[in-house]
Amino acid sequence: MIFKLENVDTENKLSVTITLMTEQKNIELFAFVGLAGTGKSAVTHYLGELGIPKVSFTEIIMNAIKDAGLEPTLENERMIREKMRLDPSGDLVASEVVAQTRRLVESGQHRVVIDGLGSWDTYKRLRHEFPGSLTVIALTARRHIRHRRLTSNVDHPMTDQQIDERDYDEIETLNKGGVIAIADYYLFDNGSLEQLHIQIDDLFRQLEF
Repeated sequence: MIFKLENVDTENKLSVTITLMTEQKNIELFAFVGLAGTGKSAVTHYLGELGIPKVSFTEIIMNAIKDAGLEPTLENERMIREKMRLDPSGDLVASEVVAQTRRLVESGQHRVVIDGLGSWDTYKRLRHEFPGSLTVIALTARRHIRHRRLTSNVDHPMTDQQIDERDYDEIETLNKGGVIAIADYYLFDNGSLEQLHIQIDDLFRQLEF
């Protein structure tokens, strides 16, 4: 929440600042990061069933593709993502992630899940806008398991070459490797969906969620 202070005395300024800091400390943002096929959407869907609202990097891109009147192909996804990232006014995806998160917080939500940060810039923006509130959880999976999942995806199957190209793009262009490397916690999604849910439950017990 942002307050604009005008014509108030020093005592009132101090009072409002303390209130804002207290509210900020009650906010918990859980961002799940990882390359394609590591289980980010599965985790955020599971948490969504528990009533926790989410902000989705993928949905932001897909909505932009739809607004542009384009087909939801891998090529158009990459093109739109790059166009938004390199916009003269700044990274539009990062701005939208921050804006959606702030709207949820201002509506009274104290816990928000973020499905994919998308880039290093988004990570820095969230840390700046919500100091002390962001927890990054990286999901990893063995490469051959990720490939098996993605090539057998019913809605949008990918070839091995497309998976490699996407990995390289996310690591080299979006600096996603840095976000994964700096994560606060790691989950290893090499097994079943039930095993992943158990890991999530265990982690959130540790976090006293």
